[in-house]
Amino acid sequence: MIRAFSKLALALALLAALALPMRASATLEADPQVLYGQMKDAFNKAAAHGWAFMDHVFYLSTIFNAGRAYSLQRPDDPHYAEVAQFTVDIASGTHWNPLTNHDAAGWYVREASLLVQKNGDPAEVAKATELLKRVDAEDDAVTEAQLADEDAAAAIHDFGHDPDAYIMRVEANWRAYVLTRDASWRTLAFQRAAPANFPVGRLPTTWGNDFINAAQAAAAEVQGYTAGDAVNAKQLLAHLKAVQPLRLIASVRSVPHDVYMTTLAPADEYFGSMGMSILGMKNEFNRITQYLDSGWGDRESGAAVQLAQSVDDMHKVYPRDRDLPALLLQTYNLLQRIQTGEAHISALHLRSILTIEYQDSQQARSLLSS
Repeated sequence: MIRAFSKLALALALLAALALPMRASATLEADPQVLYGQMKDAFNKAAAHGWAFMDHVFYLSTIFNAGRAYSLQRPDDPHYAEVAQFTVDIASGTHWNPLTNHDAAGWYVREASLLVQKNGDPAEVAKATELLKRVDAEDDAVTEAQLADEDAAAAIHDFGHDPDAYIMRVEANWRAYVLTRDASWRTLAFQRAAPANFPVGRLPTTWGNDFINAAQAAAAEVQGYTAGDAVNAKQLLAHLKAVQPLRLIASVRSVPHDVYMTTLAPADEYFGSMGMSILGMKNEFNRITQYLDSGWGDRESGAAVQLAQSVDDMHKVYPRDRDLPALLLQTYNLLQRIQTGEAHISALHLRSILTIEYQDSQQARSLLSS
């Protein structure tokens, strides 16, 4: 568990850095005072709660906001190294894993970890190396699933059997099943959610509803489920029935993304090396599609990869844009039509973003079920 005094010492250093004016390198601008306010508010609330597991998670979200702001606007600022170290410390202490975290921050965790690997002391380098394993595993579903299970178990151990940590372990197993289609992960999720002391009333509505639907199918002994699945699912459903009126409506308490991440990217903001707007991306997608339909094939590889880079760039700045999952899937499908190495690598990258960071989206579900 992260100690409160170490949090405070690092937070003061980071917040002092954030008090400096930021030089915007793109259209968007993050207000350091807003970042300061969000971090301070999250820290104070966590201290008042006694630093429960979810307090750490919400605090980490504000750190990600600050770190992304530095990365996108002031990557050469000398204070950025402090931000990166702070990110690695907090992410490591909360056992961050891209499969169960909902901040779409994998790219920034990689950047911060690489910076700490280069400049940190041996203890910090070790933390950064472990985080990089999680980010690098986004292209390896089997490894990602195993690491998510290990991280969730570590959170239970470190946070005194916090109920939200137990929820995260079942989430890790369920998401591992969705990602890999290995039924053993689904079986493990049922086993861990069946005991009477499992906080079933805290199951979220994002992935929790699909999990409950699967439990109902298992309890009905639908083909494909084991006898053990049926037993565990029936126990889970019985416990759920007893608390159903009290079940939480929202899956995750809201976290602040209003600094520079909105529900829609501005129409006049431009992304990638080609400086594409949202409309420009859509127009380029249509153009490449027409050329591929006309038999141009691999000759459109470079343009398609540049389009993918623009979509990825938008994902870094506006990870909560509601059109992003559709753009990711469309561009992934486009790249799949091109038989070049660069297109293949780019397609895998977009697929990992969509299926791990946006697994609850309709587009991710469609791709994973195909």
